[in-house]
Amino acid sequence: MLRLKFKFIDKIPPFLRNKYLVTLIIFIVWIILLDSNNLIDRYKEMKNLRKLRADKEYFSRRIGEDKRKLYELKTDNQNLEKFAREQYRMKKPDEDLYIILTPQEDRRIKRKNN
Repeated sequence: MLRLKFKFIDKIPPFLRNKYLVTLIIFIVWIILLDSNNLIDRYKEMKNLRKLRADKEYFSRRIGEDKRKLYELKTDNQNLEKFAREQYRMKKPDEDLYIILTPQEDRRIKRKNN
């Protein structure tokens, strides 16, 4: 019986007989896959965090631009008239209005109307 046990142990490769190496392998598998804060989830969360930071930067920049435009609209009537003409296509009674669209804008309007 004892001889059979030793034969089984002799068939195990030498590097797997090292208890420290086996412990290290189990620890690495645990950290990468099984832990509640495993590396895979951490990578996904860091990727999401980078995206959220980029979104925050984008929206902060847009808020600054919108505040500047709002200030210009509130302080100058010429800017208000220019904004109304460009955004809402308003015109004076004796004027003709020509709208030039880029292909992307044209497609977007067509999709919106269908």
